[in-house]
Amino acid sequence: MKKLVVILFACLSVSVHAGDKTYLKWQLGGHKNLTEVPTKWWNSTVPGAIQLDVMVGEKYKQPYWFGNNFEQFMWMESQYFTYKTTFAKPTLKEGQKLYFHSKGIDYQFILSLNGEKILEQEGMFTYVDIDLTNKLKEQNEIKITLLPVPTVAGARNTIWHYRDNAAKSAKPAVSYGWDWHPRLITRGIWDETYLDIRNESFVNNTWVNYELSDNLTDAKINFQIEGKNLKGTAYKWVLTAPDGSLALYKEGVLSSDNDIVPAELKNIKLWWPNGYGKQELYTSTLEILKNGVVVDKKSQKVGFRRVKMIMSENGWDEPSTFPKGRSVAPANFEVNGKRIFAKGSNWVHPEIFMGLATRESYEKQVKLAKEANFNIFRVWGGGVTNKESFFDLCDEYGILVWQEFPLACNLYPDEKPYLKVLEQEARSIIKRVRNHASLALWCGGNELFNEWSRMTEQSLPLRLLNKLCYELDPQTPFNYTSPVDGMAHGHYVLWETKNGGEVFQWMPKAKNTAYTEFGVPGAANIEVLKAMMPASELFPPKWGTSWESHHAFNVWGKHRWLELPFLEEYFGTMKSLEDLVSYSQLTQCEGYKCIFEESRRQKPYCGMAINWCYQEPWPCAANNSLINWPSIPKPAYYHVGKALRPVLASARIPKFRWDTAETFSCDLYLLNDTYDKIPGGKMTAKLVYDDNKELKFLTWDFAATENSQNIAGPTARVKLPKMKNNLFKLVVEVEGKPEYKSEYTLVYRSEDVINTKPKIKYLNGVTE
Repeated sequence: MKKLVVILFACLSVSVHAGDKTYLKWQLGGHKNLTEVPTKWWNSTVPGAIQLDVMVGEKYKQPYWFGNNFEQFMWMESQYFTYKTTFAKPTLKEGQKLYFHSKGIDYQFILSLNGEKILEQEGMFTYVDIDLTNKLKEQNEIKITLLPVPTVAGARNTIWHYRDNAAKSAKPAVSYGWDWHPRLITRGIWDETYLDIRNESFVNNTWVNYELSDNLTDAKINFQIEGKNLKGTAYKWVLTAPDGSLALYKEGVLSSDNDIVPAELKNIKLWWPNGYGKQELYTSTLEILKNGVVVDKKSQKVGFRRVKMIMSENGWDEPSTFPKGRSVAPANFEVNGKRIFAKGSNWVHPEIFMGLATRESYEKQVKLAKEANFNIFRVWGGGVTNKESFFDLCDEYGILVWQEFPLACNLYPDEKPYLKVLEQEARSIIKRVRNHASLALWCGGNELFNEWSRMTEQSLPLRLLNKLCYELDPQTPFNYTSPVDGMAHGHYVLWETKNGGEVFQWMPKAKNTAYTEFGVPGAANIEVLKAMMPASELFPPKWGTSWESHHAFNVWGKHRWLELPFLEEYFGTMKSLEDLVSYSQLTQCEGYKCIFEESRRQKPYCGMAINWCYQEPWPCAANNSLINWPSIPKPAYYHVGKALRPVLASARIPKFRWDTAETFSCDLYLLNDTYDKIPGGKMTAKLVYDDNKELKFLTWDFAATENSQNIAGPTARVKLPKMKNNLFKLVVEVEGKPEYKSEYTLVYRSEDVINTKPKIKYLNGVTE
């Protein structure tokens, strides 16, 4: 892993021509103030990040994520940096223009051409698109000067308050430091950037804006076209069906630079989320013509679907007494007229330095989500709005996107300078993402109504975002934040005193419309641990080593996220790294299965289960993720995938750890998220222990079911046999349906362990 990353960082960008686009070779220099001229320049990789360029140029310790190497970048936060590139004036035909285009510059910058300032911008999600034509010389120089990272005067600089420095900017708060992310504040050119030769008339943006008929078979379309010098030009617009046939053809003359072409489409093939149908995608192709010659062309994929957020079943019954008012917010997704159970994970971006993210790296993770039976990502508001290819892939793989704006865990102000930048960034994000069939929900941000943020529906930033979403994308639902009344965030461990012990106990007692964050931590895979830290630090895990800098200790509680006292309480002293990783990952697997399956049992009142979190942007020694960086699944990923199968035999188990001679019990269920008829059958429950000994203790004949209905079965009980091993399995399966089979690994304590092992008082992650 280390070797691959070092090679990647050492690659240099060169001038490359792609059609009428030119990708330039850049250099980077650092300086202490705005007027100072850099005395040293490093070769720069674009897209990338300033930290990566400096690391290569100055021969810093590589890779950046090994041990505590990330700390070598902290001095950069208060510094200025300038990118520069040169190019010769291109030969332009009559009517042609030369544009500078960048899809992402992080974060606040000044852009100049030949020493003249031509743009000053704050915000990393608004595209830069500038006509350079009339300012060109024979030889030209572009400079992009990055200002220091945003800070807030008086912000507390402790691990839990670094993010306060993002409270007055639209920069994602995560890079200031989180409990699974180091303090490593990114800056630089992070997305595709090039010179672009265009004809005088060109298209900037198109949007197939539509409304479906009540029966979902037809659509009224307003095809929106935005560009330059389009008035009076001819257009041809073709909509191609998923099977390649012609679905719609329109031609005519545009009346303005921002025109709308109305149309109607019959017999639509609908786009469905994963598990509910096909991802039917049409192709929209627009040609702009002058004198019969095509001068610009733009294509995009289009999926037709209707998404609503609706109230949970019986949600209007609460509260039952006066004063009456809504107790819960709409939290169930309805797609194409069907209430679906949204199951998936929180997406936190795949790289600390998003310049390294590519379609290929996105696809590995989106494909894994589909294979794990996910149908939704919540794109968390602490992170970035992803590159275009992420949304393309979600369209293709059927993963709904809950998209949050870059607000998280802060009290964002009602101040005009901030609101101005937020509006600019929000408009850019909405107009870019609304084209995608996978977009299911706009959300103001993460945990904004909580005690640590203290925003409300009356906060101007949230009123602004609601207004912009309604103005620019009225058909997509909007939610102010997550969680709102009825939704749940937490908890993030298997065992928690204040919640009533194990998750096996408190989860069945919970009653929420949606579980939009929850977690169970697990150690990283052994090969990942070996790649992130020196061999001398691997075992036993200690404070002050890579275990701490990679989030196993001293984040959100002294022992989190490794939970070592809990592991030793349940499994005894860890004697090797292999034991530690094995037991830690076991608790993550079983804890996640418990929460996902229990949330499914609680439908139709509950309509959503989204764990914290899916992946990680750098290697974490222990945390709640299902996938280690860069794209290495933990065992929990596979167990969650099984828990999210459309139909499965399931058991509600009252606890994780069992003692000798106890009566074991569990409640049996058949879980069904499909709208297919599931025939009746025979379910059996058995214990498997000590060298595959089996004890079958219940058979249940269940009836047929359909329309996304679960079936609750009997309670199965059996006295535990004496066992040699400290682990045993519960197996539930349906005769003739091996694909429904579920297995649960549980902990067994013999009498000698109960009588001799000292008790550990474990409270909120601290051993006392």
